[in-house]
Amino acid sequence: MMENQTNSGIREILNKVPAVTLTFWVIKILSTTVGETGADYLAVNAGLGQGLTSAIMAIFLTIALGKQLVSKTYTPWIYWLTVVLVSIVGTQITDLLTDKLGVSLYISTTIFAIGLAIIFMVWYTIERTLSIHEITTSRRELFYWSAILCTFALGTAAGDLATEALSLGFSIGAIAFGAMILASYLLFRLGGNPVLTFWIGYILTRPFGAALGDLLTQSKTYGGLGMGAMWTSVLFLSVIIILVGTAQFTISTKVINPQFSE
Repeated sequence: MMENQTNSGIREILNKVPAVTLTFWVIKILSTTVGETGADYLAVNAGLGQGLTSAIMAIFLTIALGKQLVSKTYTPWIYWLTVVLVSIVGTQITDLLTDKLGVSLYISTTIFAIGLAIIFMVWYTIERTLSIHEITTSRRELFYWSAILCTFALGTAAGDLATEALSLGFSIGAIAFGAMILASYLLFRLGGNPVLTFWIGYILTRPFGAALGDLLTQSKTYGGLGMGAMWTSVLFLSVIIILVGTAQFTISTKVINPQFSE
């Protein structure tokens, strides 16, 4: 971690957000699906209930996020563990509002959308950038993780709104959100603002992951494939571990043997 200070007194850090590559998007989508299926498994199948599941995951998230914030460089396993836990907690926030407090999905989607807009507005007003390639101060990193948590809660609400309240179903919902993600990528390739198209794509991966998770886990009676929350979570977590482990190994090898990166 760099020892010099910014003019505002905020500690400068090395950018701790991974490069936006195909692997980044694959892990992101898998983690969003795990957030959906993992939260459902713990709350329903494991019998923990939403309240206890939320409390346990919130504690784990606090620990992981604390480790992420104090780390000196981008460390794949810490970063992606935090993302997975944020995904689960974000899902639980929406589920608690919907199932326990009876808040309409229309209202929760609107609230989270406004909340995310406020985070972005304050972030940009203070830092003059929303680029994830410039997360170089502790304050920017706090803005970043606040936005990430809100995108997961918003994506869960929007996904449930589309597939359940609007009766699109899991298959059509997954296809619709997947098409919008593709559209944001094409917009980027055609010269669209890279920061704007990134955040649009990032937000959309959450409802896409939620719809995909429901499609895989729900019984065929309800339009799903009947894989179940446990097996879907295990499968996707296994792929995440392999990809993150490979990234961690690559970074560790470069640190030990700098010639490896040349």
